[in-house]
Amino acid sequence: MTSEKRLNKFISESGFCSRREADKLIEQQRVTINGQLPELGTKVQPGDCVEVDGKPIKASAANKSDRIYIAYNKPIGITCTTERDVKGNIIDAIGHKRRIFPIGRLDKPSEGLIFLTSDGDIVNKILRAENAHDKEYEVTVDQPVSERFLSKMASGVPILGTVTQPCRVSLVSKYQFRIILTQGLNRQIRRMCEYLGYDVKALKRIRIMNVDLTGLKSGQWRNLTEQEMAEINAAVAGSSKTATDTAQPKQNGTFKLARPIKPRSGNPRRPSGQGEGRGALERPNERGEPKRKPREDNHGRYDRSERSDSPRLRRKPESEAPKKKKVFVDNPNKPKAEPKPKPVSGNTLTLKRKPK
Repeated sequence: MTSEKRLNKFISESGFCSRREADKLIEQQRVTINGQLPELGTKVQPGDCVEVDGKPIKASAANKSDRIYIAYNKPIGITCTTERDVKGNIIDAIGHKRRIFPIGRLDKPSEGLIFLTSDGDIVNKILRAENAHDKEYEVTVDQPVSERFLSKMASGVPILGTVTQPCRVSLVSKYQFRIILTQGLNRQIRRMCEYLGYDVKALKRIRIMNVDLTGLKSGQWRNLTEQEMAEINAAVAGSSKTATDTAQPKQNGTFKLARPIKPRSGNPRRPSGQGEGRGALERPNERGEPKRKPREDNHGRYDRSERSDSPRLRRKPESEAPKKKKVFVDNPNKPKAEPKPKPVSGNTLTLKRKPK
């Protein structure tokens, strides 16, 4: 090493692990520089002795000639983890002599192409969604693939609190389609299909960037050729190495939602602590006074003159309370009285029936 480097980059370039894993090791105080515990962001000077768990880490060659790049056709059932205590981990499955780690992951029930390397500097360049590097999959589902399904998959599906980026989707057979993604959300294809009412029966990654599965049977691996690496390095030459904040884009220090949220119908919810009960409203503040003027009942039986003496409201004596007005209500079951006869004017002729 001819110049100083950040500690996480020094560790990743040595092939020990990725930069993210190196940061975790530093936080766990498993890394030392010349016998001292460093902090995140510490730089390694030429001649410094860096150790992880007491084992020295050698600086990588400047021309990257000592770095390893592998293409592996992962079978179903292999877990993409470097934890050796996990049964069926990808490191034991390959059995390489050098320390390597996977670039990205494939779910345990999925199969297909995955890269492994000892070069931690190239991992983020390939994985970041904003770098738009293709990953192609063949997917088999449980029901016939419709045009509407293909259109929805291509335009974007709401999963994991976001909407997937537009992608390319094409029909292969009645139950199979191909999809090319630039994202790498957790179980993305399975979640997208599930949202549209489909169940994934088989998922296989057949290509990453310019590398495919040609000549690789399930469980086999090979070193990437010089031509393949030259094309990959050219493709990631302008790629960012660090992740951007994909949770929510910020503007002027505030979060901006990717899509506007529709207001809820009906009445808005009350803030916490503002229920309908009087207990929350009559609870005294620091000066012993109620937080808000309590509601007066119909008879005015709450005494407000003694509020400062006691946090609880006192009830007025019955003698001081105004008397309740009596209200008389007629009996609804009372029989109706016969209507009074109308008065007869003097000019009206009346006829009397002659008795028999």
